[in-house]
Amino acid sequence: MESVSPQLDGPPDVVSAGVGVHGLSTAHEVFRLPDLWQLHLYNYVGALSVGGTVHAIRPGHVSLVPPDTEVHFHYRGRSEHLYAHLRLSHAGTPHAVPLMQDAGSEGALLADLLRQAVTAMPVHPARAAAEVWAVLWRLTHLTGSERAGSRHPQVAAAQAYIEERLAGPLSVPDVARAAGSSHTHLTRMFRTETGLTVIAYIRRRRLERARHLLLASTLPVPAVAAAVGIPDLQAFNKACRRELGASPRAVRATGTRGL
Repeated sequence: MESVSPQLDGPPDVVSAGVGVHGLSTAHEVFRLPDLWQLHLYNYVGALSVGGTVHAIRPGHVSLVPPDTEVHFHYRGRSEHLYAHLRLSHAGTPHAVPLMQDAGSEGALLADLLRQAVTAMPVHPARAAAEVWAVLWRLTHLTGSERAGSRHPQVAAAQAYIEERLAGPLSVPDVARAAGSSHTHLTRMFRTETGLTVIAYIRRRRLERARHLLLASTLPVPAVAAAVGIPDLQAFNKACRRELGASPRAVRATGTRGL
């Protein structure tokens, strides 16, 4: 087994979380959890065999094994890992995740989240579930996994840069530099992945955020315009009419959804 497809639209039901210590009395263990997913973050060298596929275990590697799956662990002496045993919803969109992957630079953060889940579990199980849920979502974006929603890595980096800076000035050359790409290459990849130019994507995301603020908040229209990086009210009004089908005040008054 090379990959799994967890559904993460709802929080996990974490049944147990802790620090597992193995390899003290035996170098090989075989077991399965009939009803629970297994999430492990490793701090040792060994091997995991699932369905005939052998995965190398190294410090900083993380695995996610689905319920009712027989696993074979091979240890080299004392072997310690952080773990969570959990149930996941059967509803929502499946996310393709490698069964075993190197957390790389994310390893320290994943370890911190899992440690918080371990300490919260006895008295605050809801918080433990939140920490584990965060880990699971991060697994879908590690190198070699779902490619951040099947996106090209540079497109994903560009979209992340845009999301963090919607309220300020954004130019395609700046976005391309942040994504580690040339202007031309990013433009081509962006259109392939999203069907939009970079500029059109920025405009759409700004107006989606503006729509949310107009419908869900009492912020004055000028403040909404500034919050989405279009401080010129005439330009903001024009953009709303083009993208949302109505003026900002009409969107707020009628609940026009557009887009």
